[in-house]
Amino acid sequence: MRAEVLALVVIVGAATWAFRYLPFRLNLSALSAGGWPGRMLAATGPAAIAALFAVSVLPLLAGGVQAPFWAGTAAVIGLWFWCRSVVLATLGGALVYGVVFAI
Repeated sequence: MRAEVLALVVIVGAATWAFRYLPFRLNLSALSAGGWPGRMLAATGPAAIAALFAVSVLPLLAGGVQAPFWAGTAAVIGLWFWCRSVVLATLGGALVYGVVFAI
């Protein structure tokens, strides 16, 4: 595996971990829901999508099959614009990726 790919995975993993861990460690009771920290913490869903995207890109960089990646990406984008649900977009994209990969 190339060093830059490994570095990308480590950076995305560290950012995802920080988005999930730090809100529990910091005292956030004094923050208003509409302030910038609240908006930043609301980005946890997109951070999860970014982490899944990074994992999906790895086979492309290694010269793997591209159909599952593009199908999953299209499903995530389509579901997000259709229903504005991070959960549905993530699960739908993973499902489509898995089905196309299995075919």
